[in-house]
Amino acid sequence: MGKGGGCVPSKKRQPPAAAASSSSAAAAAPREAPEEVVPAAAAAAPALEAGAGRKVRLYIVFYSMYGHVESLARRAAAGAGAVEGVEAVLRRVPETLPPEVLEKMQAPAKDPAVPVIASAADLQEADGVLFGFPTRYGSMAAQMKAFFDSTGSLWQEQKLAGKPAGFFVSTGTQGGGQETTAWTAITQLVHHGMLFVPIGYTFGASMFKMDDIRGGSPYGAGVFAGDGSRQPSETELALAEHQGKYMASIVKKLAHHP
Repeated sequence: MGKGGGCVPSKKRQPPAAAASSSSAAAAAPREAPEEVVPAAAAAAPALEAGAGRKVRLYIVFYSMYGHVESLARRAAAGAGAVEGVEAVLRRVPETLPPEVLEKMQAPAKDPAVPVIASAADLQEADGVLFGFPTRYGSMAAQMKAFFDSTGSLWQEQKLAGKPAGFFVSTGTQGGGQETTAWTAITQLVHHGMLFVPIGYTFGASMFKMDDIRGGSPYGAGVFAGDGSRQPSETELALAEHQGKYMASIVKKLAHHP
């Protein structure tokens, strides 16, 4: 949920429900961490190689306080997992607020099935990354910024240079930062030498629909959380799934054509 656009914590917010079967996502752990399996259309097909005989890895790294961003992350992972030879890896960034504060903010418990990323160094294992976060006054939440701030050693040696990356966001209202939250985050990628991959208008006609409220922009998928009680619409989730699939295809191309 986002601030800066009329978004405040709400008692109406229910703990995030398990993702729908069509929205199942994968948190394929490179270490000893819980796993979620993304049903891929070509799961039985031989894995395409990226380096030492493994699938191309798209990391989906996010922060979600009330579950809105997590819903987008899971659908993005489902989209990425549908691309043959691509492995979607879900990770959440560490929480920086103490439990007593989260309780007062009525934030639901986080799903342990999606592990916290062990360290920023894990990003080196990714062939591409999608970062998801809510807005705080038009820029990323402090929890995600703290994670980026922990990447200093990677920046110093430019370990992430050349890796494609993108964003998806959550804001409280239509004027709450659907675009600014993404473009103010581009500075993080620039200093790392990463390649920003927006979705543009590749979602087709759905990008132009005005019948319903819809988050998202050419920068990436998005959701309007309102006071916290509004859940992502099917159109918003479909856009996130499209972004995951689109990003996976770009990462796959780059991984196999160095």
